[in-house]
Amino acid sequence: MIHSSAQVHPTAQLAPDVEVGPFAILEAGVKVGAGGVIAAHAIIKAGAILGTQVRVDHFAVIGGDPQDLSFDRSIVSGVRIGDRTVLREHVTVHRATKAGGDTIIGADGLLMAGAHVAHDCVLGDHVILANGCMLGGHVLVGDRAFISGGVAVHQFCRIGGGSLTSGNAVITEDVPPNALAYGRNDCAGLNLIGLRRRGLPLETVAELKKAYHLVYTPGGNCAALAQAGVTSGEYLSTEAQAFLNFFLGGKRGRFIQPA
Repeated sequence: MIHSSAQVHPTAQLAPDVEVGPFAILEAGVKVGAGGVIAAHAIIKAGAILGTQVRVDHFAVIGGDPQDLSFDRSIVSGVRIGDRTVLREHVTVHRATKAGGDTIIGADGLLMAGAHVAHDCVLGDHVILANGCMLGGHVLVGDRAFISGGVAVHQFCRIGGGSLTSGNAVITEDVPPNALAYGRNDCAGLNLIGLRRRGLPLETVAELKKAYHLVYTPGGNCAALAQAGVTSGEYLSTEAQAFLNFFLGGKRGRFIQPA
């Protein structure tokens, strides 16, 4: 059902059961999958594609221009939102800076009120951004990461899957998978509660702990130690291998460190 006061561009493609609330705006080329709900006063900008059962709450703006002074507004780019993701009040997600590119948010995510996702970010599945969380441009967030309220993440940072970043943290360096980040680029160990909740075998958790202590050997080089761990063949679980390989990539060049 589309409210009579909503503005839906003739080229927008909406599944038959999509709900659009009062004064919502859906621009040219927008696509909304089955079961979608666009609440009152939400704005879905041109080029945004929403999967099935996506909910966009009041005053959210999806697909706005990047906050990049060099951005050419004539560039055609977009935003993709995965199935069953919920974007609460005043959430903003900006479109990509590259022609034909997309800012991507995966499936089954939750972006709480006031969260901001800048241009060219890529978020995995089951990602949660709490209230007022701010992601700079080109940030990569792995599956099941939880970023708490008020966290600010510097552009080009990677937030590893399964990690937990505590409230009001300032992140300017990469956060490894399943790590606990807090403060300003501080690490408090592994997200053991999250690992248990996911039901990982004890031997997998033990191997992750071993990999963590290898990489964070006092005075050592994280990347070199991680490479040694990968080469050794001692780490067999997917989680431990992902943890080690994380230190071999990225653009920021540094990683959060234990306090």
